[in-house]
This record gives sequence, structure tokens and C-alpha cells, in this order.
Amino acid sequence: MWLHRFTEGTTTRYKPQFIALHFQEVGGKDYMLNMGHAENFFWTLESSEEMKDFDRSCIYVDNQFKVEDSFTALGSMYFIHKTLKNIQQYDFHVKNFKAVLEKNRYMGSLDRVTTVEKEKFPKNFWPDVSIGLDLVNVHLFHDASNLIACNSSPSIYSANRNNALRYVISRISDSRQTVLPFFVFGDFNFRLDTLSLVQDLSTAADVQMVKKDSSNEVQRIIYEEKDNDHQVLLRIEEKLFAYLHQAVFREDNGRALLKYDKEVAAFHDVIREEDIKFPPSYPYSEEHAKPTQYMNTRCPAWCDRILMSHTAQDLIHRVMCLLLFGCFLGEHFPIFMLF
Repeated sequence: MWLHRFTEGTTTRYKPQFIALHFQEVGGKDYMLNMGHAENFFWTLESSEEMKDFDRSCIYVDNQFKVEDSFTALGSMYFIHKTLKNIQQYDFHVKNFKAVLEKNRYMGSLDRVTTVEKEKFPKNFWPDVSIGLDLVNVHLFHDASNLIACNSSPSIYSANRNNALRYVISRISDSRQTVLPFFVFGDFNFRLDTLSLVQDLSTAADVQMVKKDSSNEVQRIIYEEKDNDHQVLLRIEEKLFAYLHQAVFREDNGRALLKYDKEVAAFHDVIREEDIKFPPSYPYSEEHAKPTQYMNTRCPAWCDRILMSHTAQDLIHRVMCLLLFGCFLGEHFPIFMLF
């Protein structure tokens, strides 16, 4: 179903000449059991009838979960249409560009794959080419606890993501090298400003703090409506965020909540993002019968994003939307950009 909706929604409808797909958490939560299924997914997509006109590809899948220190669970797929000529890719071993002539698959630790960056760029890195792009796959830190996330504004988790993304951007925009347009896309785990949001959602509610018996640690926060028979409006626990009026996250694509989406603002000096015109991409229900309903595990947020440098923004036609909305996919709904 996913493959059909993807090919129908991209290759058939828009007829792109180049496709870049970034995956995070390859194999899912039980990757030790499911990695084989994930590998089959990649090869099935590559060999599908709809992709037959993409005669060259580069596929990288880190599936070495037994090597915990270096396992990323990231997967990247790049497809090149037969109408595109003279496509080259940088080889970090020979320090030069090489033509992409066939379908290249790399499944494993990727440590010895020379077209994956393992070192700093040399000063004469970029040849004289008409257009070059950096495509970066990102998976940043999540919010481990809803209770901690709503303790401060911004949260400690937001600060951690800020530092990590700043590091990534500094690596790909090093002024000592020739800087090319870049796109950074994946699961940034950006969350809404939970403290500010909760305060605004609960202005007409009574608050009850439930603490653990053996300590002063808060275990649960309950917000009850002051009227309406004290109906529970919001309940927050470490891994529970149950809001009574969940429709607010979907109405008008959640536009009223964009003012709480603040994490990307710290990077506007170096990156840009197209206007968000889709509802929060996480966390959708993992039940097949409820593909468009949010789970009550986290506050819905726009975790999955496509960011770009200022120079990259000049290259694109601004089309961005949720991909496969309404089809069962799991917690995250993928987004795509056509340019």
C-alpha cells in the first residue's frame, strides 16, 4: 500500500527527474526482528514498475545494529531519471567526482563506502560544475518525557536539538570550503513549545499535581474544566499527552498552533523552510483502523521537515505537502517537496 501510494503520488503525478528519499529508524522499533523486511522494502521500491525509467540509483542503508556505537538506522535512496545526463557523485577516497552510471546498493555498516562522508572536505573539493547540492539525512533527539518537556520554555530537549542541528549546519556550511546549496531533511523531532501551549489550553481549568508516594516527583498532571462537571481537559504523564479536543491539531492544518512551533526560528540566519500547510506529522495512530488519528503519547508536532540553505531556496518551485495522508504508515507521516 505504501509503495503504491508513493509511486502514484510522485512518479506518476509529477514525473520527477530526481528523487531523494531519507528514512529514519529503518527497521522500526523492533529493528532486530524487522531489518530483513526493511531491506526487502528498499529493493521492492527500487525494482518496481513505476521506477523503471530511473536507470541509476544510489542506495545507502545502515543495518548493522549489532555495532551500537556507530549504528544510525538511517537509510537514503537517490534515483536518477534516464533523461538526466552527466550526473556525478563525490568519492571521498579518491577526492574527486565520479559519474553515476548504474544502480549502486550499499547495505551494511557503510564504513568502507567511499561515497559516504567520513572526513572533512579538502580545499579543492568542488570542481567546476553547473549545479551541486548537499543532501543531508537527519534524525535528532526526541522528548523522553512529556513532564520534563513542559517544565520550561524552551525545554531542555529543544536546547539539545538546537545544539545538534547547529553542529550539522556548521559542518556543511564551513566557510573554509566552497559552500553549495544544501537540503537537510528527516525527523528533526521538533516539538511545540509545550509549556506555553499547555498554559494557553488550560486557562479555564483547575490543575491537579499527582506525585509519587516515595518522592516529591510529579507523576501526573491533570487539568479539569472548571464547569462542565469538571471533565478532564488534559492529562500529562511521562509518555501520555491526552487532550480532550484533539481536533484542534487537525483543523485548518493546525495553523493556530504554528505560533508554538519555534525551534526552527533559531536557524533563520542560515536556513529557510517553505510555509507549512499540513497538519502535525507526528504521532499518528499505529492502528490500521485509525490512520489519521493522533495517539495520546505525545503532543502532536511537526517533527518531519525539509530545511534548506538560502541559496537552495532559490532553486525550487514551492510545493510542499503531506505524502500519503490517510494511508496507514505508523507514527510519522512523510512529507515531500517537488522542485
